[in-house]
Amino acid sequence: MTEDNVVNEGNVINPASDMTPEALAHLGEGHIAYVKQIRSEDVPGLFPTAPQMSPGLKLFALHAANGAPIMLTDSLEAAIASAWSNELQTVSVH
Repeated sequence: MTEDNVVNEGNVINPASDMTPEALAHLGEGHIAYVKQIRSEDVPGLFPTAPQMSPGLKLFALHAANGAPIMLTDSLEAAIASAWSNELQTVSVH
């Protein structure tokens, strides 16, 4: 048993596997965000209203905990600052 498991009335409960997809989708909502490096070629799929960009640009997208894109910038620092200004805690995602 790992330390992430909980024993409840003799049963081992793994919180991650016992969480519904709906509950997982709302985990951290409004509190947690992550920054992902993307290419300009990926922008239309994430930000359909963004203007057309030259191919090959390295950009950074700020995403809500549920994966919804929030903002796009060419600077990691600007993405993190945007999260902080919106009272969102940035987390590392692998």
